[in-house]
Amino acid sequence: MCIAVPVRILDVDEGKMPMGHVDHDGVSVSCCFAYTPQAQVGHYAIVQNGFAIDVMDAETAAKSLELFAEIAAMNENTELHVNE
Repeated sequence: MCIAVPVRILDVDEGKMPMGHVDHDGVSVSCCFAYTPQAQVGHYAIVQNGFAIDVMDAETAAKSLELFAEIAAMNENTELHVNE
């Protein structure tokens, strides 16, 4: 299963195989933009196995990131009971 977390596009180098970088929670990650020719710096992308597979606007990305933050907060407040 894949969890699609939006990442901000930092740069895109055009060419036969357009490559660039995205910001994944403060870490710059290399990414291929062959499937998303509309990708531009500042947009948000969904990346799967190093390939941007979709592009979204900042508002949609923000909503998605808020939901992930809520899920993370719920997990922090949940006790894990193993072998009870």
